[in-house]
Amino acid sequence: MGKGGSDENMAAWLLGVNTLKIQPFNLPALGPHDVRVRMKAVGICGSDVHYLKTLRCADFVVKEPMVIGHECAGIIEEVGGEVKTLVPGDRVALEPGISCWRCDLCKEGRYNLCPEMKFFATPPVHGSLANQVVHPADLCFKLPDNISLEEGAMCEPLSVGVHACRRANVGPETNILVLGAGPIGLVTLLAARAFGAPRIVIVDVDDYRLSVAKKLGADDIVKVSTNIQDVATDIENIQKAMGVGIDVSFDCAGFNKTMSTALGATRPGGKVCLVGMGHHEMTVPLTPAAAREVDVIGIFRYKNTWPLCLEFLRSGKIDVKPLITHRFGFSQKEVEEAFETSARGGDAIKVMFNL
Repeated sequence: MGKGGSDENMAAWLLGVNTLKIQPFNLPALGPHDVRVRMKAVGICGSDVHYLKTLRCADFVVKEPMVIGHECAGIIEEVGGEVKTLVPGDRVALEPGISCWRCDLCKEGRYNLCPEMKFFATPPVHGSLANQVVHPADLCFKLPDNISLEEGAMCEPLSVGVHACRRANVGPETNILVLGAGPIGLVTLLAARAFGAPRIVIVDVDDYRLSVAKKLGADDIVKVSTNIQDVATDIENIQKAMGVGIDVSFDCAGFNKTMSTALGATRPGGKVCLVGMGHHEMTVPLTPAAAREVDVIGIFRYKNTWPLCLEFLRSGKIDVKPLITHRFGFSQKEVEEAFETSARGGDAIKVMFNL
């Protein structure tokens, strides 16, 4: 399907709850600053699974059929008349969000917060699980020769970890706690290490995910319970495992329990960065944390992260390859299987499509 340039462009469309179908996808006309990219690697994100299961993710609701997918890399097929930096045949990783570049937030460099952001597979904008997409050239980053297209697609989740580390000012003197060893917790671990963090402890409720975190270089792992009553015990175990004060905690789950643990475990004057968005609203012990001057930082997606991600991958400071646990082709049956695999969790960390 859609192998040759003249074949019909096909994409994975989200049509309803638990309903994905490969159907034709008409591309917009190529603008002067756009490129047409043949997709080669597309990863499945937790938000994709949320949309499939519930047709919503946080405040974003799918109201009409939408092409899914946003973690992607591919090969340039065609460039617009004004594009000077890319040529057909270039392998690129795509940053999925197109901001307006006119609002105050864009002008001050915080374009990830742009209210007019058009982001792959965030309703009503179509995503990138397709044979081809059209995208602005300035959001397509050329891959170094030693980086695969799959690794290029992994720049998107890795960007979340990189942005979190920047927001929390992680460096060689920052001891880190990561709560949650899912895909985002694991890329945050990798990013923190690349930023120079000397000691990183990661916690989760799942033994398998903790074993993966240990293999990826966590200095210590702590299994915690799901019971909110156990917060005090968990904090004690975490602080014992860390052995020094926790400067920054990254909550990569976003639940009452994880945020309460993060706030209590972090040293006075430290920071808690909320990365995961498990609960829309939380009840947490904010007052005692505020009395210890613990700063709470939020993050939303990322900004200007692709060049650094690619440099970390090129130089070998970060290896994302072990995170890719399952691979699927682009057929109706495989698309359905891939999303089932990702939703099931278990031993699946990052599920990747090879188109």
